[in-house]
Amino acid sequence: MVSPENLQLEKVVPANRSWIRQLSAPERAAFVATFGGWMLDGMDVMVYSLVLPTLLLEWHITKGQAGLLSTSTLLLSSLGGWLAGILADRVGRVRMLKLTIFWFAFFTFLSGFTQNFEQLLVVRGLQGLGFGGEWAVGAALMGETIRARFRGRAVGAVQSGWAIGWGVSVILFTILFSRLPHELAWRVMFWIGILPALLIVYIRGKVEEPEIYRNRKEQARFLDIFSRPQLRITLLAALTALGAQGGYHAVTTWLPLYLRTSRGLSTLNTGAYLFVIITGAFFGYITAAYLTDAIGRKRTLILFAACSFLAVIFYAGFPISNHLMLVLGFPLGFFPSGSFSPMGAYFSELFPTSMRASGAGFAYNLGRGVGAVFPTLVGYVSGHTSLGTAITLFGSGAFLVMILGVLFLPETRGQQLPS
Repeated sequence: MVSPENLQLEKVVPANRSWIRQLSAPERAAFVATFGGWMLDGMDVMVYSLVLPTLLLEWHITKGQAGLLSTSTLLLSSLGGWLAGILADRVGRVRMLKLTIFWFAFFTFLSGFTQNFEQLLVVRGLQGLGFGGEWAVGAALMGETIRARFRGRAVGAVQSGWAIGWGVSVILFTILFSRLPHELAWRVMFWIGILPALLIVYIRGKVEEPEIYRNRKEQARFLDIFSRPQLRITLLAALTALGAQGGYHAVTTWLPLYLRTSRGLSTLNTGAYLFVIITGAFFGYITAAYLTDAIGRKRTLILFAACSFLAVIFYAGFPISNHLMLVLGFPLGFFPSGSFSPMGAYFSELFPTSMRASGAGFAYNLGRGVGAVFPTLVGYVSGHTSLGTAITLFGSGAFLVMILGVLFLPETRGQQLPS
């Protein structure tokens, strides 16, 4: 469905203007809000992987327990995504987006007060509820607000906010761990996580419910995603998300520890290596976002999954020099991160309005829930082999699963959203 305002814009806006400048006011507000939210969530989530080496030393926890901390967040985020998607179909996208942002920021802040492994396990699990919910609601909001012509690149560009948030967390890590005692610095990293909630609540106040949602003719029925016409789509979308999530988190959860212990890098050098990866991630998000509209959702996903498979193997599976590893950090960030750019638009187009948030949220977060096991598996397997080998095994294997899921899904490029 294209609103009359957007139809008018198609006629009067010069085609040579950038796509962002061609967005209508409601489209731009939704883009800015979701971009900002995803950027700040990226900052909060990636804090854990950065403070992980300190927690291992201070609390004397095992790598298996460290992986479980990451897995608990991802597992609960899958539940949060399902619940938030169901509620967003019933009470509205914007209302649920505000709630998930606040919930996520609050429990990030609370993580800084935990005193042991068990407490952090519980708090990070609760944090995951909000984290998972935001993607489900934000994807539906953007998919319904942005017209088909720009949907792929706009929803994909939102994902690039994650790389910026990740970069901010690395800057904070480098500054705080260089100037404060490590036993205090990791707590400050979590405490800073409360600040984004203030900005996001303010931004969300400017975003309207999408017209297609306001004018929907059917009420939400969550179980419809398991009906005969939709079940195949739901399961294949979940398999696609499983591969992307499992591969991404198998790598990024353990990357700072791998650089500091297996490669012997200092705090400052670790930050430099991570910045190369983050820079690659940002450009990967943007490139995949454009390709989503240019060559289609399926081709973009398969291309990035195949290249991610190769990037993980060469980065962590071969005995390369630190200088070459610095160079290979760019494709390691570029392809696994870019794999997420098409998913928001793609999953929104696979489900009708009455079940769009719940369907996309369930598929994406079922994949996340199962993919959450991968960091734990890396942690336990690394106790019997090298950390690099464990990362290679589960990271590359996950991207093969992603390709398998995409192959059997339909192409939806240019599709008007069904109401």
